[in-house]
Amino acid sequence: MATKELFFFMPNAIYVKKCSLFTPCVKIIMNPDITHTPGLLGRTVSPSKLPAILTLAMLLLTAVGNANALDIAEWRFQTSIYTHHWSSDPDHVSNSKLLGIEFETTNRWIGGFGYFDNSFGQPSQYLYAGYEWPLFKTDWAYFKLTGGLLHGYKDPYEDKIPLNGLGIAPAIVPAFGFKYKRVLTEIQILGTAALTWTVGFNFGQKSD
Repeated sequence: MATKELFFFMPNAIYVKKCSLFTPCVKIIMNPDITHTPGLLGRTVSPSKLPAILTLAMLLLTAVGNANALDIAEWRFQTSIYTHHWSSDPDHVSNSKLLGIEFETTNRWIGGFGYFDNSFGQPSQYLYAGYEWPLFKTDWAYFKLTGGLLHGYKDPYEDKIPLNGLGIAPAIVPAFGFKYKRVLTEIQILGTAALTWTVGFNFGQKSD
């Protein structure tokens, strides 16, 4: 009879019980350096990052709770499909894996939250507000300017963005977008670092 190994995952240890036909179960305690837990869509979320993530998410939920006061016209979900950096660096990643949710009010004000990998593959968050202007006197093209707080640039890349001394830095992101019915796409300009191409859809429109 083959030996069976039963694994029990605990916060700071893995318990393994080895059992066979001729030997009793023996408990072995291993204490690996467990610093990450599985996160959304295969990401890893360090426990030290959870307070900041939860704080930013709660601020967005506060906005959700005041949806009627804000007179929200629609919600949008976006994800990134490609990131191009202006300069070459072997540590750069070409897909930021953005998961973004935002709303637009009837007078074109915007608020949102994005969870993504920064230029160096570190999980990061962007909480923002902004405004959107139509282009060419149409509803299918627009320019959007957002500003907010950026978190996630850690050692050894904490100095890659300005004013990041406390781990949270201000950020401004302009974007050009196109939309047709419920589908939209944007080119977001990430300062002098890069630009990101996103796709998404809108939902929760007042007409729904």
